[in-house]
Amino acid sequence: MKKVLITGFEPFDGETINPALEAVRCLDQTKINGGVIVVCEVPVVRYESIKTVAAAIEAHKPDVVITVGQAAGRAAITPERVAINIDDFRIPDNMGNQPIDECIVEGGPDAYFSTLPIKAMTKALQENDILCEVSNTAGTFVCNHLFYGIQHHLSGMGVPHGFVHIPLLPEQDRQGNQPTMTLDRIVAGLRLLAQVAIDCPEDIRIGGGQIC
Repeated sequence: MKKVLITGFEPFDGETINPALEAVRCLDQTKINGGVIVVCEVPVVRYESIKTVAAAIEAHKPDVVITVGQAAGRAAITPERVAINIDDFRIPDNMGNQPIDECIVEGGPDAYFSTLPIKAMTKALQENDILCEVSNTAGTFVCNHLFYGIQHHLSGMGVPHGFVHIPLLPEQDRQGNQPTMTLDRIVAGLRLLAQVAIDCPEDIRIGGGQIC
């Protein structure tokens, strides 16, 4: 039986909830076809986030790793295509770190691509009426930091990994002007992503690009 590690960030920037953490808590020990989901809570802290997930990888020995974070302003679940080797924090993290134009790994590659089947994942969610599209930017905050750091950590180990952004929960949209997704739909989407990750070792070739 394969093991899929799904991680979710704690709340940050004054919020009391983070949909990523709420969703992964619902998924802990969930059985999927041929596998089981295990989870990990991640601090929104530069480098500590990477250390936390690396420790969870060591403890669980997963076959697949999916790291998850919230993306205000996005209406869809968005598997990320690429992580870049830069920290440029618009706001401080939860320990007050706010690097500007600093490398995540000195001397590391400029970027790492996801090793998850992001096109197959996107197609599967769309076929199940869950909004999903490939994203080509994970930002420059702790989400991208963790995405890049774990890709670097797993380099050469043969464990597929990638980052997925999810929308805000309805209760986070206090002004009534943000796209949101219900928790049960996010949970269903992440569960399906985990299933595709173990069913599709090779991605499919379909369009998912953007003009700008």
